[in-house]
Amino acid sequence: MTDQPETTRRGPAPLLRKNAFGTYADDEPRPDFTRSYYAPKGGLPGQNELLSGRAVFTEAYAFIPRGVMTDIVTSGLPFWDRTRAWIIARPMSGFAETFSQYIMEVEPGGGSIRPDTETGVSSVLFTVEGEHLVTIGPETFLLGPGGFAFIPPDMPWSQRNHTGQRVVFHWIRKAYEAVEDIGLPQPLVVNEADVRNMAMPDTLGRWTTTRFFDHSDMRLDMHVTIVNLEPGAEIPFMETHVMEHGLYVLEGRGVYKLNRDWVEVEAGDFMWLRAFCPQGCYAGGHGRFRYLLYKDVNRHPRLRL
Repeated sequence: MTDQPETTRRGPAPLLRKNAFGTYADDEPRPDFTRSYYAPKGGLPGQNELLSGRAVFTEAYAFIPRGVMTDIVTSGLPFWDRTRAWIIARPMSGFAETFSQYIMEVEPGGGSIRPDTETGVSSVLFTVEGEHLVTIGPETFLLGPGGFAFIPPDMPWSQRNHTGQRVVFHWIRKAYEAVEDIGLPQPLVVNEADVRNMAMPDTLGRWTTTRFFDHSDMRLDMHVTIVNLEPGAEIPFMETHVMEHGLYVLEGRGVYKLNRDWVEVEAGDFMWLRAFCPQGCYAGGHGRFRYLLYKDVNRHPRLRL
């Protein structure tokens, strides 16, 4: 690891782009909204456990429960030190083809000054445990739980765990689809706590979204949001649309209808949905049900593959 630039900021910071949904001013009160973020622990089940579980892979969706995210399914990555990754989504022909998603675990002193070996890739980082330094271009930011960073394609960046504890974060990668006469999006660094939740229409505030991006910005070809459902709240129709999804449950419990199946989900579970997979859900526990959501947006479907 090389020395980090002298400037270290804790988002919000100058790279933070105000969007239509706004961030909170320094003197503005935050709502009373306690958050938690589930991170996998690894390990292996005991030798006396039954060989059964909730994992399933179908033609329309994959469901990866938290219990299968053990030590033996992790991978190392080139130029990452003291790091392992649970790779929970990657492009697959005939399934979901637009993105990959990792859960990264970086031990103290670990990280990378050359994190991505592929060009033309934009990235989102979302921190669920610990603190770490992320350098984007000339500036360094301190990201803790709820910390979000968007890195445009081909912008230099690096990551380092400077603490004595492990750090865990999601890394979503997408091959950026450039459009002539539309410029590249700008970097963005913010914490979830500093972004207003947007109430969905006709839901009495029981279904809200935390939108990190300005959804009217055509420079973006993906959105990453957090969906928040109060106990008993629901998405009351079967969404069927062209966007692919990655859904990681951050907190709580819910029941999801995926294609033809009802699936019980809890914090730490991951759902990977191909385009046009019917989907709907309701919050099924005593507390909030929240998940990190990826989808591809704002581009024509390719007609010549």
